[in-house]
Amino acid sequence: MEQKTSVLNFEPSLKAFREDVLQGMRVRPRSLPCKYFYDERGSQLFDAICELDEYYLTRAELAIMRENAAEIAKQIGPAAMLVEYGSGSSIKTRLLLQQMAQPAAYVPVDISREHLQSVANELNEAFPRIEVLPVCADFTKPFELPRSQQALTHNVVYFPGSTIGNFQPAQARALLSRIAPLCGTGGGLIIGIDLKKDIATIEAAYDDMDGVTADFNLNLLERINRQLDGDFDLDQFEHSANYSVEHGRVEISVISQRQQVVTVADEPFHISAGESIRTEYSHKYTVEEFSLTARGVGLVLKQHWTDSDELFAVLHLVVA
Repeated sequence: MEQKTSVLNFEPSLKAFREDVLQGMRVRPRSLPCKYFYDERGSQLFDAICELDEYYLTRAELAIMRENAAEIAKQIGPAAMLVEYGSGSSIKTRLLLQQMAQPAAYVPVDISREHLQSVANELNEAFPRIEVLPVCADFTKPFELPRSQQALTHNVVYFPGSTIGNFQPAQARALLSRIAPLCGTGGGLIIGIDLKKDIATIEAAYDDMDGVTADFNLNLLERINRQLDGDFDLDQFEHSANYSVEHGRVEISVISQRQQVVTVADEPFHISAGESIRTEYSHKYTVEEFSLTARGVGLVLKQHWTDSDELFAVLHLVVA
């Protein structure tokens, strides 16, 4: 079967990027949207983060998938369209696709067009019998699913990597409420969540000794400089990652090392010494906490799997 490798494009515009950045810089405390981490270099840096000793999340999730992919695929059932949110390098997805029975199509959805195209081409070669239909989009906003040439019975959304943790609780519920109708009757959601554990282990995962995570965080400022005529001096900002027990999340920021004026899109911003600009949250859950949130939008826990150290969990939620 001839494979479709062209990308269906709903990529956020440069105007949207500019508006989101300016809006975040105009308020106090200041913030920048983490979805813009993933330009081409940002995607490469994140792949490098996943290989770090401190970053347990990928290893734990991979262990779960290696041990349970066959069972997860059996629960998904045949003739499903697998829609992956934030596809990244799709390593874990390969484990799932290898086990799925006659999948109708695989739809990787990612905000980084160049990275997405590369991954789609690789998967076309690895799975020539599966129709690969990449979509460049911000999955937090509405986008259209491509049409498969194959007959399908249901959709299954695959949301690995604990990306759901980047959303504040109300935002997470809102995203889940949009996923549920996308799955539809007979469909479901396979999602990864990072579990609550000791603080030292969590914080080390977001502040590695080699500084790769710091480079990833500061790369967002570099992207603003490059695409929005910004003049952030990266040497005058420092990466910070601290766990808040009260909120159950890692709070990730860049900290200004001196009083300075930064310009973005011809708009000046006066930043104090020690002032933080929040770039990301990473919420941690228990299985019970997340299941309760999902139940509120019509997704019911069918089964979950954890690694041997109970660092991470993969949940299968189905439409009620």
